[in-house]
Amino acid sequence: MKQLLDLTFDNRFARLGDDFSTRIDPRPLDDPRLVVASPTALALLDLDPAVAETPEFTQVFAGAQLWDSAEPRAMIYSGHQFGSYNPRLGDGRGLLLGEVVNDRGEHWDLHLKGAGLTPFSRMGDGRAVLRSSIREFLASEALHALGIPTTRALCVIGSATQVVRERLETGATLLRMAPSHVRFGHFEYFYYTRQHQLLEQLGEHVLAAHFPELLATPEPWAALFREVVERNARLIAHWQAYGFCHGVMNTDNFSILGLTFDFGPFAFLDDFDAQFICNHSDHTGRYSYSNQVPIAHWNLAALAQALTPKVAVETLQESIALFLPLYQAHYVDLMRRRLGLQEARDEDQELVERLLALMQQGGVDYHLFFRHLGEDQPAAALARVREDFIDLRGFDDWSQAYRARLDAEGGAAADRTARMNAVNPLYVLRNYLAQQAIEQAEAGDYSEVRLLHEVLSRPFEAQPGRERFAQRPPDWGKHLEISCSS
Repeated sequence: MKQLLDLTFDNRFARLGDDFSTRIDPRPLDDPRLVVASPTALALLDLDPAVAETPEFTQVFAGAQLWDSAEPRAMIYSGHQFGSYNPRLGDGRGLLLGEVVNDRGEHWDLHLKGAGLTPFSRMGDGRAVLRSSIREFLASEALHALGIPTTRALCVIGSATQVVRERLETGATLLRMAPSHVRFGHFEYFYYTRQHQLLEQLGEHVLAAHFPELLATPEPWAALFREVVERNARLIAHWQAYGFCHGVMNTDNFSILGLTFDFGPFAFLDDFDAQFICNHSDHTGRYSYSNQVPIAHWNLAALAQALTPKVAVETLQESIALFLPLYQAHYVDLMRRRLGLQEARDEDQELVERLLALMQQGGVDYHLFFRHLGEDQPAAALARVREDFIDLRGFDDWSQAYRARLDAEGGAAADRTARMNAVNPLYVLRNYLAQQAIEQAEAGDYSEVRLLHEVLSRPFEAQPGRERFAQRPPDWGKHLEISCSS
């Protein structure tokens, strides 16, 4: 294991120069203290979890100390926000400290959110508040544990620095990691400012650094876009299958690598509701749960427009046309697995849609339904979950069709239970659990944040003594308002 200050840097994005980012140092937090750290994220940097308890660790990730080979940069980009183009965004409260190369040769961006003012802060103060930093940390690591593509979170550092939002709060930093922090909005910025030479330079960087295998194809840029389409089809299928709502699907919040990126007012479904809106600032429901598929499609079209100087329109259209069928195939496969089915059949999509319509009508808890469905013999499990439905005749008809599928496939009930428990989480980051942990942290007690993180790191495994994390939320917990303010 390495020492913290012995990390090896290879700052490839910084070498693109000042047209792509601005060199600026972080502004340290006052009286910093460790809130929580992720052992598995630390391992990606070849660091022992014990390093997080050192004063040096807190100083570095509070922005008070840096590696000699770090080169903090604020990235410039633009993007479509709620459907309207914003020509100049950029890292307004975060800095790309540099790119670490681990012992396996992997590059990991270290991006410090809440690092202070940058040239792109606009009217903001460049800070992040404790509550939003905790929420992003927990979400990043929870999604990773669920197998959903995502950026990672190394740690949250709290402080005595005061920050004004709707109320007076304390500032924090979050160190997030990804192989790249390039967004759709990076390409949009250089396209709409007509800097096509820089657009080409950006694309060549992305290809060489992250998709080198595509350089040997006849049309690397066309292959790049097709890969982005395929990755986002898989990503959105996972979001929908596991009831995750991003909340702010702006193009500047979409990763070129197909990762869940820039967490704001996210939420997991509690009761199934296809029209659920997790962002209380989203007055039109643009980014509701049911709209996540068409919005991802729309965002890919926005990226395609930015690539027209390098790829023929017809070729881009062919790739975009793949998104919906690819998404549907991935989604139905994930849902089939969640139901414990192994054979793909034409009627699978209808079976899923019938179930979701019944769940919508009855306000059935999305996560516990699937978990309970797999915890017993089919007849007993169906009898248990039946109590949650309003349309009992409709559920009985669905149950009959589901049982017929199970009978046709055969196999041992114990094997079905094992398969279902491996893909249906018992523990999910519900809003009320995050809120309870945040309130304790704001009072100076970080134990609940750390415990919740530990529980969510093993979402499929029953953890004795932690049953309270696997319960239905109280009514107040279903109606928390989450905003973009961070």
